[in-house]
Amino acid sequence: MSRLYLSLGSNLNERYANLRRAIALLREHMSVTAISPVYATEPWGDKNQPPFLNICVAASTTLAPHDVLHLIKSIETEMGRQPSHRWGPRLIDIDIVFYDNLVLHDEELMVPHPRLAERAFVLAPLADLIPDFRHPQTGETVQELLDRVGADGVERLFEMEYPVGSQKAKSTEMAG
Repeated sequence: MSRLYLSLGSNLNERYANLRRAIALLREHMSVTAISPVYATEPWGDKNQPPFLNICVAASTTLAPHDVLHLIKSIETEMGRQPSHRWGPRLIDIDIVFYDNLVLHDEELMVPHPRLAERAFVLAPLADLIPDFRHPQTGETVQELLDRVGADGVERLFEMEYPVGSQKAKSTEMAG
């Protein structure tokens, strides 16, 4: 089993419902082991759009990294994500942040996520789950990356209400 960390965000329609549905769909293919609190975040890149709700999810999977990528893209499509301009509004966006300690860069996939160190909207919820995890390329912890980028425009809202089912996700309390 491999340990996987995903970032999920939504800024269209019922944002919280979109996150819950995405988690339910992920749970059909992997074991979701922890979900961060929900954060409200300002848009990144294109600022002329509604604010996002963001979370990070920890999961265990037997899927290979490229299979995870294909799965999350199919979930985005199934949920109704439409092609948009770069950094534009999204019904759902799911990104692979870390896959174990793997470093992978090819035409289709880059792990760890290449812009992780710039994105407080990913680092804040990720720090709730794995503050001491070291980036396999830089050696910095997730908390150190968050401290460097700062948390301006990122507001912790509440703990995620988990989907009902046979597999129960565990909440991770925010440190501090």
